Amino acid sequence: MLRNMFMLGGAAVVLSGMSLLTPLGSYARCGVNWLRSTASESVPLEWEIKRARQMVSDLHPEISRHAKLIAREKIELAKLQRQADQAGQWLEKSQGEVERLTADLKRGDSKYSYGGHTYTATQVRDDLSGRFERHKTRRETYDRLQQMVAAREASVRSAGERLEAMLTAKNQLEVEIENLQARVGSLRVAQTASELNLDDSHLSRTREMLDDIASRLDVEEEVALSVVPAPGAINLDTPDGEELLDVISSYFQGESQDVQLSMKAISLD
Repeated sequence: MLRNMFMLGGAAVVLSGMSLLTPLGSYARCGVNWLRSTASESVPLEWEIKRARQMVSDLHPEISRHAKLIAREKIELAKLQRQADQAGQWLEKSQGEVERLTADLKRGDSKYSYGGHTYTATQVRDDLSGRFERHKTRRETYDRLQQMVAAREASVRSAGERLEAMLTAKNQLEVEIENLQARVGSLRVAQTASELNLDDSHLSRTREMLDDIASRLDVEEEVALSVVPAPGAINLDTPDGEELLDVISSYFQGESQDVQLSMKAISLD
């Protein structure tokens, strides 16, 4: 009875733990995805483009490795092709010899002459039997070589197509990166213009300062031009020194006239 109770209690704990872990796991996955998305969005676009360029550049060793493998396969294919051609020549010669001896034996002669030597029909038959076995072996060898050549050719062709596809994809990636770089440049120009339009407080203060300086210069230049005559210009105003001399001359001329009048009056008396 107690054991059953403990088992039921343990099952309940496990079920409750599972029900608790399920939302926690979903929260954790959601948090990880959010962190990844936030981190990706916080990286500058210029840096991401630079990283993309580096990833494309990292393709160069792989492309070079594939190119070397293809070059080795082509060399092995050429070597194998030469072996197959040579085996084909031996096979053709062997077939000609077997057909010649077969045709000679079909004549039913008792003696046969080859290369200045005479052979019996039995010797020719035995030689033909050996040549025929060797011919069959050469045929099998030639067929295997032809199969190997075909397989190597297919392998080289497939590898070449993969390399060509890789190079095409790499070039396409480079074009797309350049397009993205151009778009980022246009975006930065637009953002700079927007920032200049929005954040105009410092620019406005600078503009006002320049306007004030220009206004002060205008005023002082106007004052200077109104007071100081232009160099080389004729001064039409009477200098202050000449006015003083005229006043003094007039004064003494008037005083002299008064003295003369006084002297005349005394003499009359």
